[in-house]
Amino acid sequence: MNAGNSDQAEFWTTDAGLKWVAQQAALDALFQSVLDGTLDRADLHPGDKVLDVGCGTGASTLHAAKGVGPSGFVLGADISPTMLERARDRSAGAANVDFLMADVAEHPFEQGKFDQMVSRFGVMFFADPTAAFANIHNALKHNGKVTFATWGQIPNNPWFTCAAQAAKAHLGSPPPVDPDAPGPFSMRNVDVVVRILANAGFERIAAETVDMYLTPHGTPAEVAALAISIGPAARTLSHFNGTDGDFAAVAARLETAFEPFASSQGVRIPAEINFFQAHCKAA
Repeated sequence: MNAGNSDQAEFWTTDAGLKWVAQQAALDALFQSVLDGTLDRADLHPGDKVLDVGCGTGASTLHAAKGVGPSGFVLGADISPTMLERARDRSAGAANVDFLMADVAEHPFEQGKFDQMVSRFGVMFFADPTAAFANIHNALKHNGKVTFATWGQIPNNPWFTCAAQAAKAHLGSPPPVDPDAPGPFSMRNVDVVVRILANAGFERIAAETVDMYLTPHGTPAEVAALAISIGPAARTLSHFNGTDGDFAAVAARLETAFEPFASSQGVRIPAEINFFQAHCKAA
């Protein structure tokens, strides 16, 4: 595993991984619309063999398994043993599902094994995305397809911006983070991702930027509590060694920021999501 991806493995195994396991049900609900958008575009068929990249705690793998049916198979791959343990627990008894702890960027997959690769927010963390997608390309059959979702432009995603602003207003600014480094927004620019896919050997590349809603459960206060447990607010609170009082103060600010998003259907947070599809060459 290269150095950049080793850092990601440690992060998703300890800090973030533990939080995602603890908040698994809430995070599944939050990102359900993005998962639906990904799998609707993938249009999985019974019997397909699918690689789910960055499967995390397994929601995407289990949903994909429904699409491929008992004659198909889905392999969920992730670098976090913490999250994979939860995924395996959730999938107990599912005969068409398995999980692999691996760095997809360099794992020696059997050539031409999979019909499709899918990913919901799992591909933005590669240290060398071109090499990673080339490795995925090698694992796909002729005419195999990738379908994945990434975050769009930062200002159009208040799940992040509201949390960052609430924490900054209370505690100040932490050291800046390079948005182009491996992380949530590294694939926000569609043209950059299209070039990555082309350089990795894919063709018939399509990109779609969609305005949609994240669908968390709970009140604005409950959603705010979720938002400060992960992401930029958590990073700021950690950097400044935030106290319980700091957490409460940031949560109160964020609750106020989220209140305009409350509706009769619950809290609905606007989001800009990029969906990509690309194919391997036909035989």
